[in-house]
Amino acid sequence: MNPSPDASRRREDGLAIFSAAVAAVDPFVLVRANLHLGDGDLRVGPHTIPLTDTGRVIVVGAGKATPAMARAVEHALGDRIHCGSINTKHGHAVALTRITTVECSHPIPDADGVAGARGILQLLQGLTQQDVVLCLFSGGGSALMPMPAPGLSLDHKGRTTAALLACGATIDEINAIRKHLSGIKGGWLARRAMPARVVSLMMSDVINDPVDTIASGPTAADPTTFADCLKIVARYGIAGVIPAEVMHHLETGASGQLPETPKPGDPAFERTTNLVIGNNTLALAAAQSEAARRGYQPLILSSRIAGETRHIASMHVAIAREVAATGQPLPPPACLISGGETTVTLKGNGKGGRNQEFVLAAALDLVGCDGITVLSCGTDGTDGPTDAAGAIADGSSVARAACAGLQASEYLLCNDSYRFFAQLDDLVITGPTGTNVMDLRLLLVG
Repeated sequence: MNPSPDASRRREDGLAIFSAAVAAVDPFVLVRANLHLGDGDLRVGPHTIPLTDTGRVIVVGAGKATPAMARAVEHALGDRIHCGSINTKHGHAVALTRITTVECSHPIPDADGVAGARGILQLLQGLTQQDVVLCLFSGGGSALMPMPAPGLSLDHKGRTTAALLACGATIDEINAIRKHLSGIKGGWLARRAMPARVVSLMMSDVINDPVDTIASGPTAADPTTFADCLKIVARYGIAGVIPAEVMHHLETGASGQLPETPKPGDPAFERTTNLVIGNNTLALAAAQSEAARRGYQPLILSSRIAGETRHIASMHVAIAREVAATGQPLPPPACLISGGETTVTLKGNGKGGRNQEFVLAAALDLVGCDGITVLSCGTDGTDGPTDAAGAIADGSSVARAACAGLQASEYLLCNDSYRFFAQLDDLVITGPTGTNVMDLRLLLVG
């Protein structure tokens, strides 16, 4: 059973709309638009940073989009760069001439990431007020720049991250704990760079673009506390799952025996500038334009969608069904667009990611409903621990699967969306896109 011609057309349109959204948040283009070397100064967005003859420019950063950002910095600044080092995910590196790249593991940090983080901190030693530290941060930076706090190991942090991912904790909650287990995040990098001027360019992969959450805020004041971390642990009941050393560290910090992360008003931020240059909103706007160009009535539902993936999928399908049945809130052909980042509470031992699980859950809700196609993909080109950006399906997907002997509900129960869609050839595989601004979801109603 193959998709109908109309369904094939919607699939083609959905993939093209996603590609347009990704192109709109190209980190190279966005950095070049916001970074200019002047005569004796550096212009970063609306800010002008004085440069002296003796002042050095040091480039550091971490994230999946950081290599493309670094390449743009090399184009803009050339030999004005004194030195630099960035951490990125394996397979995401690009050719650079003046900035070193360290490839490491994501989402579970590894020893290469620690080595890269130490190298970054070494570049920040002995700086002066004339020096400028240009930081490049994007999604994935938290896991890619690990620096365990004293008394903790990489294994402690990795097991804690794995427990937080498995229990369905939000990215904000995960990052709050990461900051308090780190010697570089939560504002500590800005503290280490004193008294130099610090400027951070950021590609946001978090809802509302809070600079203290992007890559766990290495150059931003941290509003969270050790006490907040203990509340998160209690909320998800993982005190007995995360390492005892981590619990001891958090409890010791909450009792006031460890220094808190730098807070608003700390001297470290008097000469620090954080600028978000790319986010999910830009991607959604480009998707909206491309959908309209292809003849759809587009509607952006929100760039701030969060929550359990399966529940969010049901809500999206309900709206698409309303469009098909009544023409509300807009008439077909329509394209419903949303962004943000959902969570998956793991109950099985399958393979997949939140985008693939979203599409599988939606496909089950679309059984028997012709004329609706759903796509959900990560803008970075990787969804969970897989090589797929996401998946695409329609009202016939579950029936096509049944003809192949696949029970969609069983695959969903086991969190095994990757293997389900791989057998239907419905995975969306783009490879690393070089950017990362959370997820994009499309429902096309014919």
